[in-house]
Parts: sequence; C-alpha cells; structure tokens
Amino acid sequence: MATIAEPEPARPEPVAAEPAAAEPVAVARADADAAGAARAGVGPAAAVGELFADWDWEDPEGLEARTDAFTENLARCASIDTVRLEVPHTHGDFQELGVTGIEFAAFRTRHPQGLGTDLVGLHTDHEATRPGRVHRIDGASLFTQLDIGRPLPFADRSVDWVYAEHLIEHVPLGTAVHWLAEVRRILRPGGVLRLTTPDLARYIDGYLDGNEQFFRRHRRRLRTMRVGPPMPERRAFMLNQIFYHFGHRWIYDEAELRHVLDRAGYQEFAIERREFQIGVRPDVADLDTAFRKDESIYLEAVAPGGPH
Repeated sequence: MATIAEPEPARPEPVAAEPAAAEPVAVARADADAAGAARAGVGPAAAVGELFADWDWEDPEGLEARTDAFTENLARCASIDTVRLEVPHTHGDFQELGVTGIEFAAFRTRHPQGLGTDLVGLHTDHEATRPGRVHRIDGASLFTQLDIGRPLPFADRSVDWVYAEHLIEHVPLGTAVHWLAEVRRILRPGGVLRLTTPDLARYIDGYLDGNEQFFRRHRRRLRTMRVGPPMPERRAFMLNQIFYHFGHRWIYDEAELRHVLDRAGYQEFAIERREFQIGVRPDVADLDTAFRKDESIYLEAVAPGGPH
C-alpha cells in the first residue's frame, strides 16, 4: 500500500495532475511500523510481539485493526515542541531551520538535518502535532504532518534531498506520479531523490526458485522482528502477501519505478540503481534500514545542474 512494465516506444508527457485517490493517503502500515519501532527505540518483543500475538497472516482484512493499533503505539511520544507555526517554504526557510532535506513516511527521521513527515500525526497524553506546523519530537527530530496526495507546501528548488523508504507502494499509481512530480519540483539543482520499495523481481525470482532461498530469508527476518507468528511456507502465499498485506497498493520492479519517474517528468535526471546504504549522498543512503535490506530495490534520481 503490478505489473512489470514493458519499455515504451515514446515518453509520455509528464503528469502532475491531481492524484487518483480521493481519500487521504495513510502510509504507516505494518511493514513501515516495524522498522519505525527500531528507529524509535521500541523493543520488538514489547512493541510487536504483544500486539501481534494472535496475528493471522491469511486474513489481510482482519490485520488492519492490529496494524492501526501498532501505528497508534508508534505515534506516541514523550514531548512535542512547536518550533515553527508554518512549514518552511523557501530554501532560506529550510536553512533557518537547519534542514537540508525531507524524509517522507518518517515519524522520527534519523538524519540530523532532516525534516520527517507523515500523514499520521504524533501525540503525547496531552497534545498532538498539527498539520501546517513544524514540531520537535522528544527534543530531537523535526516533524511536520502532511498528506502526499496533495501538492507539497514547499517552494520550487527548496531542498537538497528527499528520501522515502517503503512509501511509494502504499499509494495508487496516479498518486505516486503526482507526488514524484512534486518532489521533482522542490529539488534543487543537483538534488537527490532516493527511493526504496519492495522489489517485485525478487519476489518473482523467489517464487521460481525451488530452494526458496529468498522466501526463507524473508520469513526469518519477520520472525526475528517478532512480527506475528511464522509466515506460512507456501510459495503462493509468499507472493500474494506482498500485494495484499500492509496496505500495499502497487508493487514495483526497476522498470516500473523508472516508468513512474518518467511520467513524473524526470527525463533530465540521472537515474541509477543503488545498493543498500550506498548512494551519491552517504548521509541520505545511511537512512536505509537493515530491516528491509533483503527485499528492497534502491533507486536514486539526481537533478541536473549540480555538483553531483
């Protein structure tokens, strides 16, 4: 929350229209939350095991209430301080905040000069974040609450980097194109977009592999994180779950990622496939979490006109 795209004979015109989804886009789902628990310092046994004790992998609809409860737990924090009554708009505004880039789908970004953002807000027992403001969470990371299904409230060429780990698969294809076009607009010359998402090709290869090496590693990873009971070991289940669990809406391989970037107007960008925590900006690539390493594809798009 797919198909393997065939190469197109001609590039379509960039699309920056309103998103296809009418409803707000919520991206904090089970796979995002488990990694978020590690970022937030929430122990897997306490944060995951208790809430998911009777998790039923074969009931995707029934899992939604449990993942919502887990998101609620992750969204709880000790303190919320308002540091700005409106979001930064220009590059100068970001500089005044000490921010160089934005991490989407992040309650608590680990980048020391990053601004975390998500549709879901954070809260204490007595207060909550509010859209349109910048908050400091637990005296550390900066956060603003916004919906990627709407135009981003930032000026053209205002940030140096954008990072999104396992976000794009949670939204419809049209919304992804709209959001990517907005990201292209706000990146400065030489700015970097780093995308990570589950790699459909790995899942297809895993299904075709008689030894099921990838599926075995993936089940072991979730078992180590104590995300529910062990996954069923059927290959068909392992392939289906990436489409129907966690609020996923569209699953990508490299060709499909390049397709949506092309539709969003990235023809002049340098687009490269990367490896885990390797990229043109080490500070941004370091945001990759090992929790997702086994299943992810990493792609970077670098805007023209900069030193990179």
